[in-house]
Amino acid sequence: MFSRLRQSTDIVEKLGKRSFEPAHSAYYKGKPGRSLTLMLKARHDFLSIWRKGDYTDRVSSMKVFGRQIVVVNSPDAIRYVVAKRHENFERKTPQMRRALEFLLGDGLFISDGETWKQRRPLVNDIVHKNRLPTFGKIMENTASELVERWSAMPDGAPVNALFEMAGLTAEIIARSVFGNDLGEEAANAVTEGFESYQSLIDSINIGYFLGFDEGLPVLRTPKLRRSVSRIHQIIDKVVEDHLAGHGDNNSMVELLVRRQKRNPELKLDVVALRNEAATIFMAGHETTAATLTWAWYLLSRAQWVEKSLHDEIARVCGNRVPTLDDIPQLEWCRAIIEETLRLYPPVPILARQAKEADRIGDIDVKPWTLHRTEAFFKDANLFKPERFLNGQKPIPYSYIPFASGPRVCPGLQFGLNEAILCLAVLAQRFKVRVAENAKVEPQCRLTLRPRGGMPVTLHRREGI
Repeated sequence: MFSRLRQSTDIVEKLGKRSFEPAHSAYYKGKPGRSLTLMLKARHDFLSIWRKGDYTDRVSSMKVFGRQIVVVNSPDAIRYVVAKRHENFERKTPQMRRALEFLLGDGLFISDGETWKQRRPLVNDIVHKNRLPTFGKIMENTASELVERWSAMPDGAPVNALFEMAGLTAEIIARSVFGNDLGEEAANAVTEGFESYQSLIDSINIGYFLGFDEGLPVLRTPKLRRSVSRIHQIIDKVVEDHLAGHGDNNSMVELLVRRQKRNPELKLDVVALRNEAATIFMAGHETTAATLTWAWYLLSRAQWVEKSLHDEIARVCGNRVPTLDDIPQLEWCRAIIEETLRLYPPVPILARQAKEADRIGDIDVKPWTLHRTEAFFKDANLFKPERFLNGQKPIPYSYIPFASGPRVCPGLQFGLNEAILCLAVLAQRFKVRVAENAKVEPQCRLTLRPRGGMPVTLHRREGI
């Protein structure tokens, strides 16, 4: 009886001489109309419930326990939802709001209405691309510190790439957001807290599908409370230090604090500051860590692409450490990151809830199927970074790893440049290898990670 409730995911992965189809879920072939089966499969892995027909240029509809879900996989319709009718579809779905409200409160990622309108310009200003030179040095230095740590290990040392990249990006965002080193213990506590939170939170809110328009609150178990408490304690202390005048003048949080002092009507109290700091930290740490982890997997399998990357780094940088100023010339590096984001968008489900009746209805915009639609990307399931070289750009609204419209990720340039630069600094000195017989399985909960992490070995590049 209970064996029917256990779910698994069939994974497709194909490696040829000069072609690579990286790991992804096989098309779903279950009988239609079985809402319970679909729900159980989605709870196990949200990416395993899509049929072959979902990967086409279209708008479709399904019902789950009577709740209508409209799946938008057409650029024109996506533009309608996220840009033209933004105000009707600005609200995140109850699944996302309920899953993150305990951790982020009314943080920008899940807020809407006046709160979102008031705070969005503040966060935009903080992570604006004009501030990249300030944060670029932090990225370079932190990645170089990881090179030193890896260099102290024996050649072929085994590590978990997901954990390594999470540590790297956590330290980068900590120094950028908080203005100083968190220290290894605090950085690890925040990283482990986010990881624990993801594993404990349910990405499917059953209450929504049973008729509760706002979903049901997440059960705050003792384990979940401990995970959130670890994160909040660390971020609260940093914010309180800033309010007491002990902050770094260049940090993102200090900029928020100064803005609040000039504009008390913003009501950015300690809790609100903590919520925004936690939101920036989560977005800036988790998503880039996942992107870099997937990039190492792709390069490990498609070593002809890795060679092009190494040749480019040698041509542009020689033996000196890559810097932010080199990024315009690191075209392969950028293309690899953008292709990684196409195949493995960190947030593969971009969901919206309609405020009022509309011809489309409730919206679930999915980069996962959108980015793998043959009409928009030839050989859509293959890893081909060259599709982003020589100024080539995807069809507008067919490539949205950072969302689009007014709710496009404000940290887009920060995260993109961070991923490119970290990849260049680390790839200059090391090859990262996933075991040939390793089973790589994408798993979508709040973000898209490899199930169980990504065990790899580190190999120094000869002559470097």
